Amino acid sequence: MEWQQLEYFQKVAQVEHFTRAAEELFISQPALSRSIARLEKDLGVPLFERSGRTVKLNRYGRMFLSRVNESLQLIEDGKQELTDIVHPDHGQIALSFLHTLGSHLVPDLIGQYRKTFPHVKFQLFQSTADVLIEQLTTGEVDLCLTSAPVQTVGFHWEKLFSEKLYIIVPKSHRLAARKGIKLEEIANEPFIGFKEGVGLRTITDQLCQDAGFTPNITFEGQEVSTVNGLVSAGLGVSLIPERKGLDETEVSKIEVLDYECTRSIGIAWVESRYIPQVVQQFKDFISGQFKK
Repeated sequence: MEWQQLEYFQKVAQVEHFTRAAEELFISQPALSRSIARLEKDLGVPLFERSGRTVKLNRYGRMFLSRVNESLQLIEDGKQELTDIVHPDHGQIALSFLHTLGSHLVPDLIGQYRKTFPHVKFQLFQSTADVLIEQLTTGEVDLCLTSAPVQTVGFHWEKLFSEKLYIIVPKSHRLAARKGIKLEEIANEPFIGFKEGVGLRTITDQLCQDAGFTPNITFEGQEVSTVNGLVSAGLGVSLIPERKGLDETEVSKIEVLDYECTRSIGIAWVESRYIPQVVQQFKDFISGQFKK
């Protein structure tokens, strides 16, 4: 049984005439008759009462037609959904991003984008770097915003910007009045770190290792705001990127003098995968925002 046979059956049932149905379907009348005969053979029952070229559905045909109408409508609905989801003006974009980008960067980007394309919808996923890559691998998301490096085969990662990392300490800390220090000066301090899998955890671990020590991690968090709050409470020191909206009244921000403490943020996608126009449009928009 083929989809085309169902469309042919539906048309004959509507017009109740093989010749007129064939004309509307732009096929020959014998070809249409053969298609309906094969369908009836596959089903094991006749579908029409025939009187010359005029036909009427029998009770089997009426039962089958109701299901055919439902099935063909579902297929049309599916086609329309696919059209809608990839349309550049009102499609849908599945975007994943690091926890640390959810407080300002992603809302700002989407807000700016929707000023021009207000009907585009977003599915948003916020997680750790390893989960983001897994989502991109399985096709659950179209794009992800994550830190370097992304070395998975078949992935492309385009750098958008770099951000500086600062040491933060409680206002009452012995180092709080310093504008800049060497990284090794916090080697023996209780350290508020990020959880395993968070991109900043990999970066801070590597920086501390380069400075010759392993951080004494006493608490772990996923969000910059959480880590900042724990430092504000006097529970340790940390290394974080600058963030809009952070409450810095109880912390001091100190520059690292002996290492280039930065992380790079970029956009990643799978090169060989089909990219709908709406997704390509958003990707180009993001790139353009940082090229400015």
